[in-house]
Amino acid sequence: MARASAVLIIGGGEDAHAAVRASVGASAVVRWERSLGAGLAALVERRWGATLLSLELEGVGPELVGRLVTEPKAGDVVLMVDRMTPRLAMEATRLGAAELLSHPLDEAALAAVLRGPREEHERIPLPAINGEMELVGSSPELLEVFKVLGRVAESVATVLVTGESGTGKELIARALHRLSPRAGGPFVAVNCAAIPEDLLESELFGHERGAFTGAVARKMGRFERAHGGTLFLDEIGDMSLVLQAKILRALQEREVERVGGEERIAIDVRVVAATHRDLPAFIASGEYREDLYYRLAVVLLHLPPLRERRGDIRELALHYAAHLAKEHGRPLRHLGASALRRLEEHSWPGNVRELRNVVERAVLVAQGEVLSADAVRIESPRRRPTAEALPGYSPMLSLAEVEALHISRVLAAVDGQLGRAAEVLGVHRNTVSRKAREHGIVAR
Repeated sequence: MARASAVLIIGGGEDAHAAVRASVGASAVVRWERSLGAGLAALVERRWGATLLSLELEGVGPELVGRLVTEPKAGDVVLMVDRMTPRLAMEATRLGAAELLSHPLDEAALAAVLRGPREEHERIPLPAINGEMELVGSSPELLEVFKVLGRVAESVATVLVTGESGTGKELIARALHRLSPRAGGPFVAVNCAAIPEDLLESELFGHERGAFTGAVARKMGRFERAHGGTLFLDEIGDMSLVLQAKILRALQEREVERVGGEERIAIDVRVVAATHRDLPAFIASGEYREDLYYRLAVVLLHLPPLRERRGDIRELALHYAAHLAKEHGRPLRHLGASALRRLEEHSWPGNVRELRNVVERAVLVAQGEVLSADAVRIESPRRRPTAEALPGYSPMLSLAEVEALHISRVLAAVDGQLGRAAEVLGVHRNTVSRKAREHGIVAR
């Protein structure tokens, strides 16, 4: 919001008038009307930079506030109330008020609202919205990815996309589908790490009625549903060797069998897989099939983390702000320069996903047409506790005892789920399962 050179006060008392006058300076026009009728009459006489309205006046309600917020001559609407409550704060935000202040008015808070951010003239316009959100960037690292993507999109070869969590691997898969001759077919995505192992086979290949308890009807699997299109297997490194063998067979034979069935069903599917795991290391330890890896990695695409392509932060921030402002119905038109500087200074351990989360939160809390630095909140990563801080730890424990202690603590924290424990520990779920058996730890 720009500095208000003309302020209308409707209701309130002498303290409100004095606080506004102190906030905007002697050169600004400040008009105070004690009654609602006189205030509304003053509203039509000229264009105001800001209008302060007391919610304590008779006749003031949500409908009036809503009309005032959409009145161009009112400028930014600031609501005043005798007693602040969470309900009032939420209602004021819902109605689109610039701020809700309680009496006596805090001069610092009032000044921040009426003067607006100092970076008002340092702003970058948001780009026009073109279609859906996609992977954007022009860094040399990402351009290399785009070049390979363009060369292989029209083929039917399987593609393995690697990279840290949150780098945008699914966006690459969607781009491959969109640029391929299969664009008119379905794009089916499945996160292999998010589905329990005992249900994943049925989810991928389908099942016949009566195949197991709860299978009350025939169900098509993801391979069948993706027929004629693209199947995206996210976190392909998080599955058992048994299931790896079945996926390998489906890729080789181009057919699947539903759980509990004998019919071989032909499939015409282009598979794009993704993982943040080090699959060659898993192959070396016997936890991943080498033949499946080479079947998946006909084309290997690696997405670098955001910290290695910092030149993309600006473009990504503008892209996300524009899309998310439209999605949430916010009036944003610019990204403030200081907000961008704050985003560019962060290391982004959560990569593009973390950046999108921060920008979305900023879009939701920003006021006016400029996303300022005040709206950008970046949480510091939680520091991992030292070994000495772990309950039950003793420097006299053996390495095996420390390992057993830590695995049991992680499993307890994730309610015994092997997939989530593997994510925390940074290893394959088969490793967690094997270690748990070795140490006599119950997991599921």
